Amino acid sequence: MARSNLHSNRIKPRTSELLVLQVLRRERLSPHFARVTLGAGDVKRFVPMGYDQWFRLFLPVAADSLARLPDKLTTLGYARLLTISKTSRPVLRNYTVRAYRPDGPEGPELDVDFVLHGSAAGGTPGPAALWAETCAPGDSVALIDEGVGFNPPPGTRRVALVADESGLPAMAGILASLPPDTVGHALAEIPSPEDRQPLRAPDGVEVTWLVRDDHTAVPGALALAAAVALPLPGEPFYGWVVGESALPTALRRHWVRNGVPKEHIMFCGYWRH
Repeated sequence: MARSNLHSNRIKPRTSELLVLQVLRRERLSPHFARVTLGAGDVKRFVPMGYDQWFRLFLPVAADSLARLPDKLTTLGYARLLTISKTSRPVLRNYTVRAYRPDGPEGPELDVDFVLHGSAAGGTPGPAALWAETCAPGDSVALIDEGVGFNPPPGTRRVALVADESGLPAMAGILASLPPDTVGHALAEIPSPEDRQPLRAPDGVEVTWLVRDDHTAVPGALALAAAVALPLPGEPFYGWVVGESALPTALRRHWVRNGVPKEHIMFCGYWRH
């Protein structure tokens, strides 16, 4: 889920340091989603911020993969990461906190949801999806918190949230964090009906599931069409759109062309088809 086009108005974390956590459990949620729950290790130093809080996730590929990681992913830190040989360099991906619980059975814990394309049995998934399907309790991972992208202007109570399946965990985090008087729409595109998830949202935010079903369709096209078809509200709103890069780019262009101020939009390409 590589992120690009993320506006610079994100809310940065108080501290951004390398934290090593362990897998507590994993669960297959639906045909295209798996959840891995992390905790133990440095989890008590993780500061939850809600909304679409995201982090750099380092997945080990060898026994000592995490030992040489930089404490921060600055330019110098990234250069240091690249000095690690490819055979032992951890896989680096960006993910979102799906949920955080301070009082889990074994202490604080956080859920991370992974989109599964392909299968471990078929040898077709990417490295992060493969890890999510095969990790075991006790396995170590590392993360560096990057903060929150959802940052509407003060006083904005109306939202328009749009995402394909790669942005569903972030959308879920936002919906669960919104003030109860928030109104608006949330459009979530998913590959199959079974991928629907229980979402906690304010009563005034209408959640619409858009089932793609067609395995040959470009992800995000259905969400884009539905978002463009929505009449623009007569009051200011905050637009948040993420997913396959064509979706946020096109929807931002549509919003701006129709008079939505750029500072009222957060758009981010999580991946490229």
